[in-house]
Amino acid sequence: MYQLFFRLVFRHMDPERAHHLAFGWIRLAARVPVLRTFVAALLAPRHRALRTEAFGLRMHGPFGLAAGFDKNAVGIDGMAMLGFDHVEIGTVTAQPQPGNPKKRLFRLVADRALINRMGFNNEGSAVVAARLAARRAGRPAFRTTVGVNIGKTKVVPEAEAVADYVTSTERLAGHADYLVVNVSSPNTPGLRNLQAVDQLRPLLSAVREAADRTVPGRRVPLLVKIAPDLADEDVDAVADLAVELGLDGIIATNTTIARDGLASGPELTAETGGLSGAPLRARSLEVLRRLYARVGDRITLVGVGGIETADDAWERILAGATLVQGYSGFIYAGPFWSRHIHRGLAARLAASPYATLADAIGADAPEPTA
Repeated sequence: MYQLFFRLVFRHMDPERAHHLAFGWIRLAARVPVLRTFVAALLAPRHRALRTEAFGLRMHGPFGLAAGFDKNAVGIDGMAMLGFDHVEIGTVTAQPQPGNPKKRLFRLVADRALINRMGFNNEGSAVVAARLAARRAGRPAFRTTVGVNIGKTKVVPEAEAVADYVTSTERLAGHADYLVVNVSSPNTPGLRNLQAVDQLRPLLSAVREAADRTVPGRRVPLLVKIAPDLADEDVDAVADLAVELGLDGIIATNTTIARDGLASGPELTAETGGLSGAPLRARSLEVLRRLYARVGDRITLVGVGGIETADDAWERILAGATLVQGYSGFIYAGPFWSRHIHRGLAARLAASPYATLADAIGADAPEPTA
């Protein structure tokens, strides 16, 4: 049904407009108690075998919504209603910003991919923090893990980036189940330069200190999200730094600026921005395998990029991911996507030699080298 609707309606609509329309419907359904209960029963059945623990947090399963879909924390209950085991909101910046000029989101249907150059359009960390606080105080409809992804405000010079991230951390850490430092989007000038270890070390150290100072009674798990376009030696360097600083996790990976092997025509592939979806699968998996070979189980790894099916998610778990995330696959698969992923994962686990999902993590990965 969704596939037909996508072909007849969404495919002919501006992608950003279609996103806002569909997200509006989801949020509306989540506000109606009887309706959201029915939808959750249909789309979010729980599989006991998939219960997952990551950085001290217990979740119904390993499959979550990647950052970028809900930038302003307006639809957390709606996405939980659809079956996502955790919802990562953002990217949020210290200052509100409109993002890049439209048109800035493109569907590559032939590749089951997206190109975006949104530019961290969001309402700013003060507004988002207030919204998260109000949600928690108002007894949310669904209990779900909420990650908060933070990035650099575009107008802030690179030399002042640390202070900018610290501002967002001070506002948001107390409302986050986990916090993600995004230094890997290609759509904010200079942002990816912060992945260099000499710049990443002081940034992550400052964010860690700010989170601890702001939330003294609880350690807020801290993760960093990296790009698939990093050279292998830079992936190793980030992994080593994460161990050195005692980070809780690494998310692999963000979107790519590569355009290799795409079936879509040049009118789409020539668009600037980050490519996500199926074409990212191989490189994201490669980066994940490299990270696991470096850090083993000392750090929680989150696999994202090109995950469309339960087979894709299972492959990431066997490669070392404790959690997996998706976004672009949702656009093409529709509201039953999480249900299919969960049912498939439960079936694969039952057919495997592993007693629990935790036993399967990294089972196909080589022994750590460092």
